[in-house]
Amino acid sequence: MSRPMPKPGPFPVRTSTTEETSAGGIVVDFDSAELNVAIIARINRAGRLEWCLPKGHLEGDETAAEAARREIAEETGVSGSVIAPLGSVDYWFSVSGNRIHKVVHHFLLRATGGTITVENDPDQEAVDAAWFPLDRLGETLSFANERRIVAASRSLIPSLPPVRLR
Repeated sequence: MSRPMPKPGPFPVRTSTTEETSAGGIVVDFDSAELNVAIIARINRAGRLEWCLPKGHLEGDETAAEAARREIAEETGVSGSVIAPLGSVDYWFSVSGNRIHKVVHHFLLRATGGTITVENDPDQEAVDAAWFPLDRLGETLSFANERRIVAASRSLIPSLPPVRLR
């Protein structure tokens, strides 16, 4: 005697997918002996502190490089000039049942001025900003994809001559 096939379970609920594009990167103080990089700390959804590279969404018609420069200045207080693109990372996450596909374009920047602070972050996502030596970023940054971006920057940095700001 054959057994009846089980009924299929509930069908998965379809979720919408949103595409997001952000830009940010590594802003280096080439006047510092340790090649300090400005990074930020955020509190994640689980309430843990995460150190990461400054980044944010493109606004209006700005290019990824323009957005990187603006976001870094807003989140760290440090202005910079773009030297080179470092590559992009993409990842997926969910928020309230909505799947987000995010692409982040990273750039290498030379620090040109400013004072390290999170006071000008309009979204108030950054809870701290600090200078960290480039050689310590691998142990400091919370995300593997950002550590890979830092590794990619290393091949460009030795060839760049320091510029003194006066």
